[in-house]
Amino acid sequence: MSAQNIILIGPMGSGKSTIGQLLAQRLGREFRDSDHYIEERTGVDIPRIFDIEGEEGFRLRETRALQDLTRLGNLVLATGGGSVLREENRQLLRNSGFIIFLDTSVDQQMERLRHDKKRPLLQTPNPRERLEKLLEERRPIYLELADLHLRTDRKYARKVAAEIIPLLPEPLRTHA
Repeated sequence: MSAQNIILIGPMGSGKSTIGQLLAQRLGREFRDSDHYIEERTGVDIPRIFDIEGEEGFRLRETRALQDLTRLGNLVLATGGGSVLREENRQLLRNSGFIIFLDTSVDQQMERLRHDKKRPLLQTPNPRERLEKLLEERRPIYLELADLHLRTDRKYARKVAAEIIPLLPEPLRTHA
């Protein structure tokens, strides 16, 4: 059995990729981002996938990416914000790692994502309303899945990564 993964879940703009890279570096693990993996595999960016296949097509690709990535082991894995919507994905995540919910407010998301034009779900006349709706729908799922829950509002990524490490179960604090 490969070493257990550390899996980061949470809304867009919560810091999953940045904090994940820092954790991987400090723990001597490989870092992978499921959205980047999908882009590498398809050769196109996520907005293009949404344009061509819609959200449902993207979600199918996301499940396949999670199947591939969770098999690897010894990873720090940043997941897409909506990856928890499918039960199949939730099972994959539960069975393959220690799940950390990086929780952030809609205000903080707006601040962090204000210049980001690559988020298909934010290409709407009212991004704040969309973020509020997504968080209302997804937050209970994040909380239910999480082995560890941390707020990231107004915190530097390095500080959050440093907070996480001592809270990890002992076998995860050292790399395999």
